[in-house]
Amino acid sequence: MESSEEDDDFPSIESITPQSKVDSLYQSHTEKGIRKLCCELLDLKDAVENLCGNMRTKYLAFLRISEEAVEMEHELVELRKHISAQGILVQDLMTGVCHQLEEWNQSTTEVQPDPEIAEHKVEEALEALDSEERNSPELKSSGDTSSTEGSSYRSDFLKRKAVLEGQLVEVTGQPFVSFPELQRALSGLIKIGKGPLAHQLLLKFYGSRLEKSIEALSPSCSVCPKTYPATLSKLVFSAISLATMKSGSIFGDNPVYTNRVVQWAEWEIEYFVRLVKENAPSSGTVSALRAASVCVQASLNYSLMLERQGLKLSKLILVLLWPFIEEVLELNFRRARKLVLDLVEADECMSFSPRFAAPLSAFTISSDRMLADSGIRFMCIVEDILEQLTPLTILHFGGNILSRIGQLFDKYMDALIKALPGPSDDDNLTELKEFVSFRAETDSEQLAILGVAFTILEELLPNAVMNLWKQQSEGGEPKSGSAENVTPIPSTSTGLKDWRRHLQHSFDKLRDHFCRQYVLSFIYSREGKTRLDAQIYLNGDGEDLYWGSTPLPSLPFQALFAKLQQLATVAGDVLLGKEKIQKILLARLTETVVMWLSDEQEFWGVFEDDTGPLQPLGLQQLILDMHFTVEIARFAGYPSRHVHQIASAIIARAIRAFSARGIEVQSALPEDEWFVETAKSAINKLLLGTEEIDEDNITLHDHIVLDSDDSVSSLSSVESTDSFASASMGELDSPRHFDDSEG
Repeated sequence: MESSEEDDDFPSIESITPQSKVDSLYQSHTEKGIRKLCCELLDLKDAVENLCGNMRTKYLAFLRISEEAVEMEHELVELRKHISAQGILVQDLMTGVCHQLEEWNQSTTEVQPDPEIAEHKVEEALEALDSEERNSPELKSSGDTSSTEGSSYRSDFLKRKAVLEGQLVEVTGQPFVSFPELQRALSGLIKIGKGPLAHQLLLKFYGSRLEKSIEALSPSCSVCPKTYPATLSKLVFSAISLATMKSGSIFGDNPVYTNRVVQWAEWEIEYFVRLVKENAPSSGTVSALRAASVCVQASLNYSLMLERQGLKLSKLILVLLWPFIEEVLELNFRRARKLVLDLVEADECMSFSPRFAAPLSAFTISSDRMLADSGIRFMCIVEDILEQLTPLTILHFGGNILSRIGQLFDKYMDALIKALPGPSDDDNLTELKEFVSFRAETDSEQLAILGVAFTILEELLPNAVMNLWKQQSEGGEPKSGSAENVTPIPSTSTGLKDWRRHLQHSFDKLRDHFCRQYVLSFIYSREGKTRLDAQIYLNGDGEDLYWGSTPLPSLPFQALFAKLQQLATVAGDVLLGKEKIQKILLARLTETVVMWLSDEQEFWGVFEDDTGPLQPLGLQQLILDMHFTVEIARFAGYPSRHVHQIASAIIARAIRAFSARGIEVQSALPEDEWFVETAKSAINKLLLGTEEIDEDNITLHDHIVLDSDDSVSSLSSVESTDSFASASMGELDSPRHFDDSEG
């Protein structure tokens, strides 16, 4: 059977052969023929299967197209509805527009705009309105008009006036309006009776200009933090000045408008102070102190200029700036205190001035510069703070600054006290315990500490403050303005004197601590007959008292005389050129001895105890020792009044104690002149070498006094006499150095 292909590539069968015919036709075929027939049958089967698959695919495509056609039909229906709704909306909109146009046409026919207003001819419009108002009695009357025509005319006039007012206000609100245009608009508002509105627009104009200037300046606050307050104050106060001047020229001296300018200026100043605080550097830095000082200087200078225009804003500025300045000063001096106590590292930019290094380096002991460096550091820190101040800052905050410098000096003195031997009164201060990196063990080191403190007290610190105060007072005096806003500079009042007195009191604490520990070390470090106690005055037979043809003070007071001479020699080397402090120390040491003796209850308890033996000879020795102490002070040349008072009190108390024990004091004691002459004679004998003294032992009339301290110079030499007397050169400036701070 043969097959052929149609145009659609499907095979077709030309005829169908019966089974009997097939059997007769293919019985004689060979195996090869049968195989060929099978292949043809298989091809026919594949063709039938392909035809069935194509029919299924085309049927599914037909179903999908049918569904899309249904959906499109629904969309067409919805679109038809939407178009219908839009048509209705357009019709309603056209109806409303036509209605609005009709109303507008009616209003334009009722009130015809003035052609001068339409063309922005403000002057002509103002003149026309003014002329119309003058010539129309209906416009002048404020009461109700009975005529409907007159009422309509008045309403028409007011509407045209309102239109002109709106245009004038619009002119003032233009972003780039010039001041002549603004002034013409404001004058127009004044002419139509809108003066308050015009004044408000004037202040709004300057406020807007100021705000734009501040916005333009804002990026520079991080670049130039020290000059930002000055530039900002210039912008603010310039705007206030211009607004005040223009307000006066346009509105005159009307108190209502003047008060409004003042109120507006106060608001702007409050905003200015808030900006300064927000953009200032960290309050604990010198940059913040400089910025705050510049702010005070610039603000008060500009405020003094505004006083010529009748605006007194200085007090307001000080009130607003006071908390800010207080905070900056507090944090700066807190940082300075940490630097002085060496709790934090100093800034790299802080340079040590040679002006301070030269006088303080003179107290450098051997190779250790730690003490001198601490004094140089203290002065550099103070100078760094002082350099940031401006004249008007000193004028108004000088007393506060001096007080804080005094407190800083107190902390430095407390730190130096910690470097001296012996317990101090401030052991509970943990802040100072960390500072002690230098310990003064020898007399030279201790005297060097006093020399550094005294140099800062007497020379460096007062000079630094006084020079700055003098310069600032010359440049900081206000040249104009009312006297009520001017505060006296501390240098011309008692403020500076009180500050100097405070510094002196703080130094006296250091000096007294040195003297107290030095005397206590001298008293309690000795043993035997050179120990200062009451037992040396109790021996009735005079065995332990030297009381012969040439009476001398007791051994402890002879040792005290030698110790003072030794210290005077060391002080002459360490405190070279500082005769004043040498005299102060020797005087205070002598006072400390008699004060200790006066207050020592254990010493007086021996005399007041009924069991101890008392003899007139012991009382005579005690009185001679007191006169000897007074003569030491007189001989050295420093004031002896206080020593004499305490010694007299000790003598009086001793006489009462001996009298209470039944001793006839009046008959047993020589005259006072005898004690004075004997004390003077004893000093001469000790100095002229009647008593032999070597470097390690003091030989006084066969009594050996062991001296465990540094070697003592020979009392018989002229050099020793000169070294002791060198401390007495010159007189003290004030007797306050010898006041008893302990009571």
